[in-house]
Amino acid sequence: MKMILVRKFRVLILMVFLIACTMHIMIDLLPKLEKRATRSDGEVGCSCTHNLNDDTQGWVKQRPKNTAESGWPNKHTLRILQDFSSDPSSNLTSHSLEKITGIMDKNESFKKLEHRQIGKDLNSKQLIQDGSIHKPKSGLGYSRLAALFQHPLFKGAIPELTEDDVLFNVNSDIRFNPKAAENQEWQNVANEGNEEGEFLPTGEAHVDSYPNWLKFHIGINRYELYSRHNPAIGALLQDLSSQKITSVAMKSGGTQLKLIMTFQNYGQGLFKPMKQTREQETPPDFFYFSDYERHNAEIAAFHLDRILDFRRVPPVAGRLVNMTKEIRDVTRDKKLWRTFFLSPANNICFYGECSYYCSTEHALCGKPDQIEGSLAAFLPDLSLAKRKTWRNPWRRSYHKRKKAEWEVDFDYCEEVKQTPPYDSGTRLLDLIDMTVFDFLMGNMDRHHYETFEKFGNETFIIHLDNGRGFGKYSHDELSILVPLNQCCRIKKSTYLRLQLLAKEEYQLSKMMEESLEMDKITPILYQPHLEAMDRRLRIILKAIGDCIEKDSYDTVVENDLDSNLSNKTTKR
Repeated sequence: MKMILVRKFRVLILMVFLIACTMHIMIDLLPKLEKRATRSDGEVGCSCTHNLNDDTQGWVKQRPKNTAESGWPNKHTLRILQDFSSDPSSNLTSHSLEKITGIMDKNESFKKLEHRQIGKDLNSKQLIQDGSIHKPKSGLGYSRLAALFQHPLFKGAIPELTEDDVLFNVNSDIRFNPKAAENQEWQNVANEGNEEGEFLPTGEAHVDSYPNWLKFHIGINRYELYSRHNPAIGALLQDLSSQKITSVAMKSGGTQLKLIMTFQNYGQGLFKPMKQTREQETPPDFFYFSDYERHNAEIAAFHLDRILDFRRVPPVAGRLVNMTKEIRDVTRDKKLWRTFFLSPANNICFYGECSYYCSTEHALCGKPDQIEGSLAAFLPDLSLAKRKTWRNPWRRSYHKRKKAEWEVDFDYCEEVKQTPPYDSGTRLLDLIDMTVFDFLMGNMDRHHYETFEKFGNETFIIHLDNGRGFGKYSHDELSILVPLNQCCRIKKSTYLRLQLLAKEEYQLSKMMEESLEMDKITPILYQPHLEAMDRRLRIILKAIGDCIEKDSYDTVVENDLDSNLSNKTTKR
């Protein structure tokens, strides 16, 4: 009798095990089975022109749609993408569904982006009705921004470039073979351009016919991320706002949700979705490290960096994205796809996976499936151009109670000056530039920064991750200026440009307003943020004036306008 019970128990355990295995198999096969059950016309999801109620019934029965219908991506088709985070611990593998190949997307150079009316029922566009936002003054025929860029302070030439000063050594006779993509669709597109002689009979392409993202990459050098009048930058901004999105994946690492988007021309961008409207300020009780990352701050940071003539922020453009057709239906990221749902208001939402604000309570919802965001151009892949991550000497403690050393030691800068790489070259002055940049934005979240490894210590600082800027317009965070106040050093070129932007003719807020009007999701900044920049600029100039009064002009202001500066050691 006992043996019979033991046998029955074993059979029962075996049956439970088989049932569990069967359920797991069914769960994995469910998306494929349901895909076959969808409509024969192949249309899934919803858009603004569709009736959301019709799509609600089959919402959970749809799986991502991609050109390759055979399933999720093969591991061998994925490549390591560059990491867009300042945190060195987040240099992890991200998914990309395409190879690095290129073809020229024919857009006019620095063509002003066409203004368009975006859905009036978007919460984010309630701001358009606010009378405090100034629209372009048509018919004047005069551009203050163009006049600014024609000023002698924006005409200085960089030193003559050698092979060691460019990130990629590209000769004029180099050809690019689009067949490397191993994609028939790509080859067909390439052949269409043959009418203008862009491709050789062998199928190779001239360097001039490379896509704009690749032109941006090969233009990077020791002194600048892009040149002042590089026509590929304006065209790249147009690509970011209009190129067809072919695949989407979540970016690994980071505290908040970011998406890696791959375009039809094989370029890629980092997408930060809209989390709050432009007029919303960061609550006063929020710590800087728990603040939202704002998409419009990323866009405004690129324009501010360009107006200051630093040119250290990768190109960023705003874009209105269809969450259904341009994210859910093209993603191969299972974890991302499974977070999509339909809200009680019949809006499409998703939340993804991240350390903060990735839950149903903080879901990103469209109206009904349109969402606004920023798209930042990727820097070259880390496997092609390694970058070094540096800890910011004035990094905050990221603790609710503890203070950093620089907050309690006013002579802290003297220690920094004696520490490589701040004891020679222009690194300390570049850090002061970044301090000015961050103070104008109100960005307290500058814990690390990066440089291209190839150029060693004698190169510029890349201004990445600016999403926590422009959070408060009614408060000026003076602690951001501590590096300037403690070191009392600044480049002459930076000082003169700040003085120029304080003049009525070239007022910073007006320059920013005109520059931001070129973006497709304008207005980018709430008017009080523009006014705050003018106020903060006066605070910076006063701080420099106080330093000059205390130490002398020649001690505080470093003459970097000398053509031989690159060969000099910065005075301490």
